[in-house]
Amino acid sequence: MRGSVGRNVSFLSVIAVIGSLGAAAPASPSPPAQTPKSPVAVGYGGAVSSVDADASAAGIEVLRQGGNAVDAAVATAAALGVTEPYSAGIGGGGYFVHYDARTRTVRTIDGRETAPRSADSSLFLENGKPIPFNDAVTSGLGVGTPGTPATWQKALDAWGSKPLGRLLAPAERLARDGFVVDETFRSQTAANQARFADFPASAELFLPDGELPVTGSVFKNPDLARTYRTLGREGIDELYRGELARDIVETVRTPPVDPAATRVVRPGDLTAKDLKAYRALGQAPTKVGYRGLDVYGIAPSSSGGTSVGEALNILESTDLSKAGEAGYLHRLIEASRIAFADRGRWVGDPAFENVPTKELLSQRFADSRECLIKDDAVLTSPLAPGDPRDPARCATGGEAAPTTFEGENTTHLTTADKWGNVVAYTLTIESTGGSGITVPGRGFLLNNELTDFSFAPANPAAHDPNLPGPAKRPRSSISPTIVLDHGKPVLALGSPGGATIITTVLQTLTGHLDRGLPLVEAIAAPRASQRNAATTEIEPGLWDSPVRAELEALGHVFKANPEIGAATGIQRLPDGRWLAAAEKVRRGGGSAMVVNPSGRR
Repeated sequence: MRGSVGRNVSFLSVIAVIGSLGAAAPASPSPPAQTPKSPVAVGYGGAVSSVDADASAAGIEVLRQGGNAVDAAVATAAALGVTEPYSAGIGGGGYFVHYDARTRTVRTIDGRETAPRSADSSLFLENGKPIPFNDAVTSGLGVGTPGTPATWQKALDAWGSKPLGRLLAPAERLARDGFVVDETFRSQTAANQARFADFPASAELFLPDGELPVTGSVFKNPDLARTYRTLGREGIDELYRGELARDIVETVRTPPVDPAATRVVRPGDLTAKDLKAYRALGQAPTKVGYRGLDVYGIAPSSSGGTSVGEALNILESTDLSKAGEAGYLHRLIEASRIAFADRGRWVGDPAFENVPTKELLSQRFADSRECLIKDDAVLTSPLAPGDPRDPARCATGGEAAPTTFEGENTTHLTTADKWGNVVAYTLTIESTGGSGITVPGRGFLLNNELTDFSFAPANPAAHDPNLPGPAKRPRSSISPTIVLDHGKPVLALGSPGGATIITTVLQTLTGHLDRGLPLVEAIAAPRASQRNAATTEIEPGLWDSPVRAELEALGHVFKANPEIGAATGIQRLPDGRWLAAAEKVRRGGGSAMVVNPSGRR
C-alpha cells in the first residue's frame, strides 16, 4: 500500500502547486495543494478513515452531500485507485463488511478475484515444478478476474443511496486534475521502475519521459479519469461485458511488452466468458463473542474472519488486562501461531473446499487448542493443525504446513454516517504495483492476486485447500472487522499487510478492548506478527524494548520488520460522536476525518 509521506494533499484545497507529471490533461482551475493530515478526528455527521487525505476527503464530500457510509466507502475507494494505484484499483478485488443501523445486522461481500475457468492445480507449474514467484507476479498468468467494480455495484444496490456515477465524480476529478507526489509514491515507483519500463502503457503513465516522478510535482491520470467517467455513465457491465472487458482480456492474454525488453512475461488465459461470469458474493459474516461483545468479520474465501475469530476465542480465557506486557504478547503470539496452523489446513474457497467455518469459530475448538499454550515455554512451528470437526484436548491432527507468502500492499478504509451505518472495506491488487501491467489507454494496473494460491502443496504430505482451480478464489488474509455491543457499533477496523493483516487486526482489537488503549494508540502500538513460522516478526518499538529479552527467555525467536500493516478504524463514542483513527507514522501516517468536527450534530 502506498503511504503518504510528504503528500498531505486535498483536491478540495485552493493553494497552487507548480509542476506536472504524467500524461497531459487540461489545466485545473483549482490546482491540488498540500493540506495537513490527522491520525484522529472526532465529531458528528459521519466519519472516514483511510491512508490518504484526498481519499478521505472524497468520502467526506459524499457524506456532506447526504450520502451514507456505503456511498462514502465507494467514493473513498475510487479515490484510492487514483492516489494509491500500486495498492488498489478497479483492476483488483477485496472484501466489504457493512453494518445496517436500521436492522442492526452485519452483512458482507466477497469481491475476491477468480482464476480463469481453464485453471487447475498446475497453473503455476512448468515441467512439474513451480515457476519462480517473481515470474508469476509479473505476468498475465497471475491476473485474476477483477472484483472491485462488482463489489461497488453490489454494495450500492443493497445499501447505497447514490448512483455510481455521482460517487465516482470526486475520483474522476482527482485523476484529471492530479495529486501531489510524495516520497513514498516516488520510492514505490522506483521499486517498480524496471518492471514498468518493460510495459509501454505502464512506462508512459508512471515513468513520463523515462524518469521517476518528482516529489512535490503534480501527477495526473487522464486515462483513468475517462475510465471512471465511462463506468459512471455505462455502469460496471462495461468492465465485465463491454469494450473495457475486451481490453482487459487482450492485455492478459497478450501482455503488451516493450519489444526491447528481455523479461519473459507469460500470458494468462483469462477470457471474455470469465469476466461475464464473475459475481461478487453476498454472504453472512463470521461471528464470535469476545468480552461480551460481538465481533464480525469476513468468511472464506478469506481466512481473516476465521483466524481472528479463533485467536480471540483462544484468548478469551485469559485476562489480558491484568497481564504484563511480556505475558500479553506471549499469549497473543501463541494464539496467532495456532490460528495460522489451523487456517493452513482448513481454509480455502468454500465453493471448492469443505471449510468447517462454524467449527473453526466454536469455543469448544478454541479451548481444545488453548491448552497447548504454556506460560513458561514456546510452541514449535510449523505447528500441526487441530481438527475442528472432532476437537480433542491439546491434540493436533495431520501434517504441519508453513504459511505461504502473500503480497503486503493493500489498503483499508473505514466509514460511518449520521444514521449509524458503518463500513469496513479492504481492497487490493496484491503486490506493490500488482502485475506491473497497465491496461493500455485505461489508466489502471491489473492485479497479480492468483499468486496468493499455493503454487504446489505447502506440505506434500497434507491436503492443501489453497491450490488453484477453475474460477476458484485464492485464499486471502484480509480482515475487515466490525464490533457490536448489543447490536450497536463499538468500532470497526482493518489493515493491509498480506498475512500480517490478521495479526495486526488481532493486536489492535486486544490493545483497545483488553489493554485499554485509545483506538489511535492501539493502532500505533509496535506490532508483533507470528504466522506459524519459526520466527516472530516484530517492529523496532519491540525490538528495542526490554520486553524482547523477557520473551526470548521463554524461547521466542524474533526477526526485525521495519513496518507491519497500516490500520484505520472508526469508533462510536458514548455521547454519539464518531472517532476516526489512522496511523500516526506508518506509511507516512493516515487521514482521519469527520463531517462536523466542531461538535455540531
